[in-house]
Amino acid sequence: MKKYLVFILIAMIFFGSSGLFGAVIEEEEEETALPELSEITEEQVPAETVEAQAPAFKVFLVYEDKTTGGNHYAPSGWMGDYTDLKLDYGYKKKPHSGLTCVRIEYNSRESQRAGWAGMFWQNPSGNWGEKKGGYNLTGATKLTFWARGEKGNEKIKKFKVGGISGTYPDSCSVDYGPVILRKKWHKYTINLKNRDLSYINGGFCWVAIAGDNPNGMIFYLDDIKYE
Repeated sequence: MKKYLVFILIAMIFFGSSGLFGAVIEEEEEETALPELSEITEEQVPAETVEAQAPAFKVFLVYEDKTTGGNHYAPSGWMGDYTDLKLDYGYKKKPHSGLTCVRIEYNSRESQRAGWAGMFWQNPSGNWGEKKGGYNLTGATKLTFWARGEKGNEKIKKFKVGGISGTYPDSCSVDYGPVILRKKWHKYTINLKNRDLSYINGGFCWVAIAGDNPNGMIFYLDDIKYE
């Protein structure tokens, strides 16, 4: 009788363990139903997988007023017939806004026999690409500025962003023009969408041809900025 009881007890222990083991395996192999693709909503996407939006580009001033602390670049890159140029960086009569504007006089005498003249805004002053100095303006989509002529009909061959070469070249070059200036202030926009603005030393530039302005010209610039 004891032998039977021992046998029964061993059988119960054996089959009980086998049943428990089978239950564990069965639980591990149970498949979890996946949602249909149409059931996946934006709310179900983990927050960490959503790309953060780049911060909005802040206005970057080239010129606002002569005394504005936030101005960048210097109108130091005089080109062509450079002695035919005169610059007043703080002209006070009739600025577009604020207290001052830029007044430029070009007498078209062709003193260096170039037949043209121009001016680059650079950083640091006088930097033609031989040293580092460009700004990363990634995020800007345009450069805007205001301009007018002393009499009207003054001709600018082109306005320009970038284009300085050298050891540390600008990452892009964008021309805008030709432009015939008006006597009243007018806003101009250089489109910079999809341009590489990661390194810009030549922040702003203008070029004029002596033959287009045989009697010389005077023109004004104000509120130059990247947006």
